Formats: sequence, C-alpha cells, structure tokens
Amino acid sequence: MTKNIPELFGSLVFNDTVMQSRLPEYTYKALMKTIAQGSQLEKNIADEVAAAMKNWAIEHGATHYTHWFQPLTGITAEKHDSFISPVPGGKIIMQFSGKSLIKGEPDASSFPSGGIRATFEARGYTAWDPTSYAFIKDGALCIPTAFCSYGGEALDKKTPLLRSMQALDKQALRILKLFGKNVRQVITTVGAEQEYFLIDKQAYLKRPDLVYTGRTLFGARPPKGQELDDHYFGTIKPRVSAFMKELDEELWKLGIPAKTKHNETAPAQHELAPIFSTTNIATDHNQLIMELMKSIANKHNLACLLHEKPFAGINGSAKHNNWSLCTDDGENLLDPGKTPHTNAQFLLFLSAVIKAADIYQDLLRISAASAGNDHRLGAYEAPPAVISVFLGEELTGILEALENDEEYTGKERSDMRTGADVLPNFSKDSSDRNRTSPFAFTGNKFEFRMLGSSFSVADANIVLNTAVADILCGFADELEQSGDLKYNINKIIKDTVKSHKRIIFNGNNYSGEWLGEAEKRGLLNLESTVNALPYLMDAKNAALFERHGIFTVTELESRYEILLENYCKTINIEALTIIDMVKRSIIPSAISYQNELAGSILKKRELGFNAYVESNLLDKLNNLALAVYDKTEEIEKALGTGADGGMLKNAEHYQAVAEIMKELREAIDALEAIIAKKYWDFPIYAELLYSVN
Repeated sequence: MTKNIPELFGSLVFNDTVMQSRLPEYTYKALMKTIAQGSQLEKNIADEVAAAMKNWAIEHGATHYTHWFQPLTGITAEKHDSFISPVPGGKIIMQFSGKSLIKGEPDASSFPSGGIRATFEARGYTAWDPTSYAFIKDGALCIPTAFCSYGGEALDKKTPLLRSMQALDKQALRILKLFGKNVRQVITTVGAEQEYFLIDKQAYLKRPDLVYTGRTLFGARPPKGQELDDHYFGTIKPRVSAFMKELDEELWKLGIPAKTKHNETAPAQHELAPIFSTTNIATDHNQLIMELMKSIANKHNLACLLHEKPFAGINGSAKHNNWSLCTDDGENLLDPGKTPHTNAQFLLFLSAVIKAADIYQDLLRISAASAGNDHRLGAYEAPPAVISVFLGEELTGILEALENDEEYTGKERSDMRTGADVLPNFSKDSSDRNRTSPFAFTGNKFEFRMLGSSFSVADANIVLNTAVADILCGFADELEQSGDLKYNINKIIKDTVKSHKRIIFNGNNYSGEWLGEAEKRGLLNLESTVNALPYLMDAKNAALFERHGIFTVTELESRYEILLENYCKTINIEALTIIDMVKRSIIPSAISYQNELAGSILKKRELGFNAYVESNLLDKLNNLALAVYDKTEEIEKALGTGADGGMLKNAEHYQAVAEIMKELREAIDALEAIIAKKYWDFPIYAELLYSVN
C-alpha cells in the first residue's frame, strides 16, 4: 500500500475537503446550499464547480467524464466523453462546462421502461445528484446522476429513492417539532452487508450455467458441505486474503468505508460490511462494491458470484440492509436509550415502523422478489417469505405493558459472567439476536435480511422510507390537532400495538410451526415472485406512492411490467442454458459411458464372468439418461408454447417451466453422482467450492 489509510481514503473522490480547497468561498457555500436545501444552482456556479472538478480529475489521470446512473437493470450505466475540445490550428483543450456537469442525454429507449418509452422515443436525461460525491474510476470522472425520460418519468432507482428520503424527512420533522426539537433534517442511513462467493476462474469458465445465469443449474452435493461449521469466521485463505486486501484498498480510495470482512457459513462464501452512510450514498457505494468485487476477483484469477443461490444444498447469499433514522445533529431516532420504557419519542418512531411493516408487508416482500431469490427465501438458511418483526424480550415487554395499561417491570441489565476469572465481565444486551427474522430490531436500527446478494438496496429503502413516512404523517396529523400531547402520544402507541402486534414475532422463523401461526395471524405468505408481484398494483400501494410523490401510477405500472419481464427472461435464459448443456454434453457423456459399460458386459460374458455391477450401473444410467432426455424435451416444448393474456400470465407460464427444471435437475444430479469422472465435462461442486487456497 503506497499511502497510509487516512491519506488513501477518499483520494479518488471530489469530496467536501477537496471542494473547500479548490472552490472559491462563495461558490462552495452556494453548492452546499444546493445540497442542503435543494435550491437551484446558478449557471456561473455550475461552471466554476465543473472547472474545478475537471482540473482535479485530470491531475488524477482522468481523460473522460461520465454521468454514472442506475437504470432499472439493477446495475449501473455510464457513457464516457473525453474532456477534449478542438481549437483552431488543429489543437485541443481540455474542457468541461457546468451544462455538461448538470445534464446529460443518454439514449432512453434501450433501457427497461415498462412501456413508458417506445424504441423510437429515444431521448432521456441524466441529472447531477450533488448529494453524492463525484469520483474517479478507470480513468474517468464519474458523476452520480438521476435518469428520467423525455416526459419526466423516473427511469432509474435513484430518483424515487431521493423522493422517498425527502418524504420521510418531511414527516419525521413534523413529529420532532411536537417534541420541541428544532432540527433541520432527518436522514435515513443504511449499512449494507454484502455476501458473495469466490471460486476459481478457470472452473467458472467451464460451467456455462455459471457464466450465463450466475448459478449452477445442476450439481450433485459434495461429500462435505457446511455441516461442520468450520468455514464461518475461519482463517482466510491466501488467495482470498489477497483479493480482500486489494478490494479494501480500492474501496477506500473511493471513500467507501469498508469495515468488516470474514468467511461466511458456506464453503467459498464471504462477506464485506461497510460503515453506515446516508441511504442514497450507501446505495451508490453498494453498486460500486459489487462492481469492484467482480473486476478485482478477475485480476486474482477468481470469479465473484453474486447470485442469491449459486449452489444447491448450501447457504445462498444475502444482502442485509441495516436501516436507521438520524437527525442532522447526530441523534439516532431508533436508539432506545437506557430507559426505553420512558422514551416516548423512541416508542412513537418504533410504533411507526411496526405499523408500516404490517400494513405494507406486501411491499417489503416485493422489494426482495426475484427469480434468483425464490431459491433462497424459506430454505432454512434465510428468512421465510412471511414478513415479521423481531423486537426482543425487553421492547416486546414494554409494548405489552403499554397495551395493557400496566407498569413495565422488566429485569435490570445484568453482567455477562463467563466463569473464568481471567476474562472480563461486561454488560449483556437487553435481548438476543434473531438471525431467522426477516426484519429485526438490532439495538438502534432495523436489519432487513430478505434481500438477495445481487440486489440494489434502493428498492427496499424506497419502500421502508415511504411506508414509515406515511405512518408518521398519520401520527402527525392526529397529534397536531390534539390538546393533551402526552396522552395522545401514549394512545397512538397503545392503539398501534393493539392493531399491529400480529407482525411481532421473536421466535424461530425457520420452523414449520411459525408458518402455521403466521397464517392464523393473517400475515401474507407470498412464496414466490409471481405470487408477490401483483400486490404492487394494489390500490393501497399505488395510493401510498402517489400520495407522497414517489411514483406516479405510470411509473409504478412500468416497474410492475419490468419486474415480471425480468422474471420471465431469467427463467428463459436458464431454460435455454440447461437445454444446451444437456444436448451438447450431458446426454453425449451418458451415452459414452453406457457404451463403455455395454462393451465391458459383452467381454465379461464372453469370458464367462459375471457382469452384475456393469449391468446394474448400465440400467441406472439408461433410466436416468432417459429421464434427463424426456424432461429436456418437456422444457423445450413449454418454451415453444408461450402464454397468452399479458405479462402476469407469461410469468405464471415460466414459473411452471422452472418447476420442470427442478425435476430435470434431480435427474441430472443423480446421473452426475454415478457417471465416470472422465466422461463428465463440467467441474463438480467439490472442485468449485474447494479449489481456492
């Protein structure tokens, strides 16, 4: 490492320190006013910021600039333009204007729009987001931007996220004003824990299913999986350690506060966790984390897998979204304090989150819905598809006491005593952690654990911000008209607990008993993406987003269409991939091995020997190969028929295709388990999961 970490951190970011040193005082203050208050940036100010940004970028080796945005593909997009501008005499100068900083015009017809834009309606706009710092990546100045259509509809994830943050800020300030708090802004913060797999690149390239779909479409379980729990927090292997060190360094250069790294539960699985950031910045950072993981892994002859379930039979990969509310003066509104039972402000905000999670449980589920995540949710290693809230014993006890008009008499905090005198005593937390809960309170924040590894965190936080803003709005409307504020705050908390306690569950979410209990409580169990997505257009949900200016009905309908279309396309690609692998390799391999066994049987019998083993094996191979062939034919036929009646019917059709693919997988896995190694063309699970040292 060429610099010490404090010097390295943010060295490729046009951050506040750089701006203060390079911008005139008036220009800097005007820009800060725009960031803090959303006021318009005057042209001359924009020109001065652009010139300073360009000079700084060139000094750091940049030759191009790009508006870096997040279309509805789930990944980022960028179109690079050089700083060069021709001048008389065949020369060039390096130039970058305020206009180029503020606005770009990428083609909007080639990105998902859900019917908002036709192919011939190509014009779209990118607009600079000054709340997220510009940075240098691969020799280009990257300017974080929003992306919209010619008609002004949001075609990205950043625009509605910023809208949702604004809505929550507005309603939270109303509540704080009632408590006598004079703060300027309430922000949501997020820390996104990122899980991923690292496997050998050469093995990866020999698996077309991994290359095309991100997951193994077949693969017999290896003799050893994760049953010994020896990978979790284990010693990091040298190649992985080298990758992690370079990843940390590159992230720190971009001002991304990568904090924690460790081995995860499954073999070849790992995790990176950053320090909390403002939600839109955390979203930008997570997109960069995923991008850099892939590019840096490639440099180390590794492949980084971000699919939610790349391997059957072992844990899939999540992205844990740690969400909280903070004021601009640093107060965490979800911090219970030492006496949470007397902290009315905390209990009111807590009640708002509980009510939001109950009323909009369908939207939270949808924010984690994808074809890939359907393989993970509910697989006894991730939360089920049922939304519930874990609060722990203390907070649950406090709310129950309030509901029943009783005095809370919880036990005092105790020290942890290990029984070994040499070890220190320390205070125990008020409750245990629940790793099975989809939405758990973890001390001063909520951890939403349903997101898949490849997800943008924008969608979940749009839902969280908007839903909580809506509930706070209702609370504020009621309290602003009340005479006895203290009485009415207590009444709101009490009524909320009574009406929405069904969403609170502190037990084992993996248990079958919980699913039965959840059904009795009236909670939704939306097991698949196809089951969940229609709820997006429910009248209450459309009204929610429109009421707070997050999505117009047109924008919401477009996202519904895109999500369904992505589901269909994902299954279609997987189906075509497995068909290709079966026809080109798996069936020919089975036939070759059958031919060898048949020849061996004939020779043995000619010599008078028993050929029981070969005959038995040949019979099994023949039956399995026939099953593989028949199921492949069934998938091909299903793909050829399609479905009429709109995108939802099409998604239901592909859901049926996915079920046939599961049956095909069972046959292929059984075939792999008995076929001779020399005839099997693909790296098996043992080679994929244990090849990196």
